[in-house]
Amino acid sequence: MEISLDWVLGLALVAGISPIFLALLPFSCLNSFHHFLLEFVMRGKIMQPSPSSPTHKFTVPQRFFLHFYLLAVVWTTFLLIITCHYAHNLALSTADLISHKVWLSVFMLLLMEAQVLRRLYETVYVFNYSPSARMHVVVYLGGFFFYTAAPLSLCHLYFFEALRAAGNRGTEMNISKNEEASPVDIYWWYYIEPIVKLGWFQLAGAAIFSWGWVHQRRCHVILGSLRKHRKQMDDYVIPYGDWFEMVSSPHYFAEMIIYLGLLVASGGTDFTIWLLNLFVVANLAFAAAETQRWYLRKFENYPRTRRAILPFLY
Repeated sequence: MEISLDWVLGLALVAGISPIFLALLPFSCLNSFHHFLLEFVMRGKIMQPSPSSPTHKFTVPQRFFLHFYLLAVVWTTFLLIITCHYAHNLALSTADLISHKVWLSVFMLLLMEAQVLRRLYETVYVFNYSPSARMHVVVYLGGFFFYTAAPLSLCHLYFFEALRAAGNRGTEMNISKNEEASPVDIYWWYYIEPIVKLGWFQLAGAAIFSWGWVHQRRCHVILGSLRKHRKQMDDYVIPYGDWFEMVSSPHYFAEMIIYLGLLVASGGTDFTIWLLNLFVVANLAFAAAETQRWYLRKFENYPRTRRAILPFLY
């Protein structure tokens, strides 16, 4: 019996979303749960445990972010290759409608590839992590889960078929329809089909994705520049510029926009991608709220007009 990735991914994402949404509810009876959950999701500047702290042995350096970005690049590239191969074989068969849907997965994986490659580059060349910056091991493991689940959510409907097609080198595909097609025709159609069949949802999604992508890049450069000099590695200053003028965690806000772009590009019909977006929103809203509180405690002159993550709202 074949495993249904719909259920596996859906249940895993719901399991990650539920406790965070519960902790975000503004009820005093949930304060204890909020603080309990916070112990497991703190990282970076909002988590500065001393070596003698009981939680210190359950933390790892924040620079270990590199590990799951490496995984993200390798995994997304693998999924992109096998899904693209599967889509190409379908394009040579009679399954035109299915072929179009698989090319849509290829398109979304291309967007994801652009995202994870940039995040890997920034981790190595842009961010200067403080030597004291750490994260709980739960966050560390959660990163591996997310960057496994997120790319897979974009192609989960065809993952097993694509995997089999890649393993069998596509020999089971019906290509009799194209036996008389010249290699040149097949070659050009292989590259043109994903473009000519893009619809308005895909174009709008790509535009939203690019908007968030560019601003996240700018905000990460600003954050990285705050500790450009080694002597400042353990100091924190108030960031200014770009979307920092509106919110305290604009890179998180940009991340929400990036995944919203993927949702729009998908056409909004895949419930798993909706759950992926809810997972992103819940995690980043929770982290942004704690970051906002940290800034307000740390700096007396912190701009009070800044929201945590959503301009003018939250």
